[in-house]
Amino acid sequence: MSFPRLYSFLERLQKNNSKEWMDRHRKEYIEVRDFFIDWLDKMNDKLASIDDDYYNTPGKKAINRINNNLMFHPNRPVYKDHFGAGLDQLSKQGDFYIELGINESFLGGGYWHPSSDILKRIRNAIDYNGEELKAILNKPSFKKLFGEMVDDNPLKTAPKGFSSDHEHIDLLRRRSFAVVHYVSREHVLVPDFEDKVVNIYKEMLPFRRYLNEAVTVE
Repeated sequence: MSFPRLYSFLERLQKNNSKEWMDRHRKEYIEVRDFFIDWLDKMNDKLASIDDDYYNTPGKKAINRINNNLMFHPNRPVYKDHFGAGLDQLSKQGDFYIELGINESFLGGGYWHPSSDILKRIRNAIDYNGEELKAILNKPSFKKLFGEMVDDNPLKTAPKGFSSDHEHIDLLRRRSFAVVHYVSREHVLVPDFEDKVVNIYKEMLPFRRYLNEAVTVE
C-alpha cells in the first residue's frame, strides 16, 4: 500500500460517491485506511521524539471518519474527498492537522471557529501578551511557510470588552486563529515528505503552544 494507492482510491470514491460503491470496495478502503493509520503511527513517534510536551496520539485516535456528517449537512456527498487526522491531539481543536485529498492537501494547526469561551481565552492572552504572538507570526521562516493566518471574516468592530484603539486590535477582531501550509500531491509522493512534515511541525509549534496555553490557563 502507498500514497499513490490512497489518492487513486479517493479519486474513484469521488466518482462513485455512494454507500453501495463503498460496500463493494470495503476491503480496499480498509487497506488504504490501515496504511494511513500506520503512517500516522510513524509520524506520531517521530514528532514525540522531537517534542518533550508532545501528546501521544496513535493513528487510530488521530484519524478522522471519512463519512460526512449528513445530519447537519444533508447536501454534502456521503464521503469526504480526503483523509484527515489530528496529531499531538489533547483535544480536537489545537492539534497538528494533516489532510491529504484529491483537491487539496495541507498541514495546519490552531483554532478554527472556536467556541465563545475558547475565543475569549485567546483574546485575553493577546490582551495580556500579544507581542509574543506577533513575534511568532512575523518570524521570517514562519511567514515563509504559512504566510498570514487564515482569514475568516474578522469582526468589523472591537470585540466586547476591548477598546477599538487597542494595540493588538487586528488580532483581537479575529474569529479564528489558524495557519496552513499547502502541499501538492508531488510533495506527498517524494521520499522526504516525512522530513517536510517534521519541519513544518517544528515551525508551527510555538504558534500552537501559545494558543493551547491561552485556552488552558485559568
